Amino acid sequence: MACILDMGELLLTSGAEVMRVEDTLTRLCMVYGFAQADVFTITSSIVLTVRTPEGRALTQTRRIRARDTDLGRVERVNALSRRLCAGPLPPEKFRQAVEEVRNAPAYPDAAQCAMYAVISAAFSAFFGGTLRDAATAAVSGMLLFGALRFCQRLRLNGILQSMLASALAALAVMLMVGFGLGQNPDKIIIGNIMLLIPGIALTTSLRDMINGDTISGLLGLSEAVLKALAIAIGFAAVLMRMGG
Repeated sequence: MACILDMGELLLTSGAEVMRVEDTLTRLCMVYGFAQADVFTITSSIVLTVRTPEGRALTQTRRIRARDTDLGRVERVNALSRRLCAGPLPPEKFRQAVEEVRNAPAYPDAAQCAMYAVISAAFSAFFGGTLRDAATAAVSGMLLFGALRFCQRLRLNGILQSMLASALAALAVMLMVGFGLGQNPDKIIIGNIMLLIPGIALTTSLRDMINGDTISGLLGLSEAVLKALAIAIGFAAVLMRMGG
């Protein structure tokens, strides 16, 4: 049960929808010989109750304290789930396989920083910015990545991270425009904003509500809206202060 809950935790903390988490855990419980499995999942908790063939009921709960978006990890957990359904592993090998998924290397920070620069520049140009605006957006996008990493090391919650990172990005943009590196601060900032908008979280919450998981959907929607407001407040506070 602990290994099965580890699988659910990896899915939920990586941005998977509630239906996927509950379906995966239910299938794994059936594969490992439980007579019945009931899974209740919300964005902050997983409760798993199983019944053994002898009629004994067992319950375990897993608290989820942080969520992010890592679709690569979701894919690896799904692949492991399909492998286990095809032929269950002994508990020791099961735990080892879960740890391999948990400890799989993420994309290097350098690659992620470069993608922040490229995406920010592309959106800035897409929304009407000049070549100088796109170049400035690329620099501010890298600064935004650094700000997010710094906030994560401070273990700040996601809403506060979004507010502080957006404020630092806006400050950097206004300073660079003031020094003549960019022309249109609004076109530069919109490229940065697109990096922070919780689009996947919003989509996942809507899917949860459509699938009937109303509580999880509303919780996810509330979190996405709060993050969006935090991003807007962070940018607006700097722009109002600096006359942008």
